[in-house]
Amino acid sequence: MNSVYASEADILNVALFGTTAKQWRDTNPDKKDNIRDYAIIEQLVVLSNMESINALLIQQGVPQNERLMQLNKVAVTQMRSLVENKSVKKLK
Repeated sequence: MNSVYASEADILNVALFGTTAKQWRDTNPDKKDNIRDYAIIEQLVVLSNMESINALLIQQGVPQNERLMQLNKVAVTQMRSLVENKSVKKLK
């Protein structure tokens, strides 16, 4: 069961960050925490949204490779929207 959760977490990580947690740790041996601990607030918001969308896609029986593609599109669109939004910048 833990491998299922790890696999789903990696789908989200790849869709948003472009790397798995293990790949990130391997390329950042000086960092002690998880990749998500270094995420900016916009990435964390998008990640939360992606978790909900991924759960719906799983319920619909969408295969993992298709979910990854869809989640990546969501990540790109939402990140662009959040980063370019002037109202969000004011909140910081």
